[in-house]
Amino acid sequence: MTMKKTWIVGTRGSKLALRQTQIVVDAMREANPGHEFPIRTIRTTGDTVWDKPLEQIGGKGLFVKEIEEELVRGDIDIAVHSMKDLPAELAEGLVIGAVMVREDPRDAFISTRLAGISELHGGCRVGTGSMRRKAQLQRYRDGIQVVPLRGNVDTRIRKLTAEKLDGIILAAAGIRRLGLEEVITEIIPADIMVPTAGQGAIGIEIRRGDDAAGLLGAIDHDRTHREVAIERAVQAAVGGGCSIPLGIHARLEDDRIDLSLSLGNEEGIILVHEKLTGEAGGEQNLIEKASQILLEHLR
Repeated sequence: MTMKKTWIVGTRGSKLALRQTQIVVDAMREANPGHEFPIRTIRTTGDTVWDKPLEQIGGKGLFVKEIEEELVRGDIDIAVHSMKDLPAELAEGLVIGAVMVREDPRDAFISTRLAGISELHGGCRVGTGSMRRKAQLQRYRDGIQVVPLRGNVDTRIRKLTAEKLDGIILAAAGIRRLGLEEVITEIIPADIMVPTAGQGAIGIEIRRGDDAAGLLGAIDHDRTHREVAIERAVQAAVGGGCSIPLGIHARLEDDRIDLSLSLGNEEGIILVHEKLTGEAGGEQNLIEKASQILLEHLR
């Protein structure tokens, strides 16, 4: 049977989602000459509700549910996601076929008033829609007033001035991919603010056993894929999503794995903030150790 030549790629319609999808499509075209990858934009529930925190309307899965439904039905062949938006458990019959090389996974501080987060003090107003960022920010500096902030990257940057905020926090990867590096005041060190699982990585989701898998090998970045797999395994073990402030970041370096963890409670108080280290090849042991530490504080 001859493999088909046209593969429909599904994505959200935001400027960042489309930019990330174009990165994937360009790489797939280069790796698979003679194949076409038309892009289909899909409106998700998360794109329609902007006046409530994600944890109140269902969490991160709201940015992928409709896309996964179209993938399961066969209306699209490939789905492109920010890995941080994917729930730990995918829809039945779907798998992560590839993960692109990771951009900077850290968070970025943007301010027109301050030179960096070290200048934050009690009473400063900082915008973020993330419970994880809120908890770690308040751990770093007492008395900061966190202002709820949602919307696409451009909208959040505009609100910095419109709402007279002292700063906002966004993922550095999205800002860089949109070519807006000049607005970044400071990249926040990962030991101060541990990124969420999958942050900075683009994932390609396909149907299990589908021919599309044969197109993805050349664009899959092994180290990123392994790092994200570790992060998602820990996330799955503790049931973390938007409902709890949870940062998980793995870094593979030569023969070592560093795994940073940050866990807060519903009041935004940090319960765990530490880094574990293990040997490369010992991922499962490290996953189990990290999961045990986090679960002890969630019971």
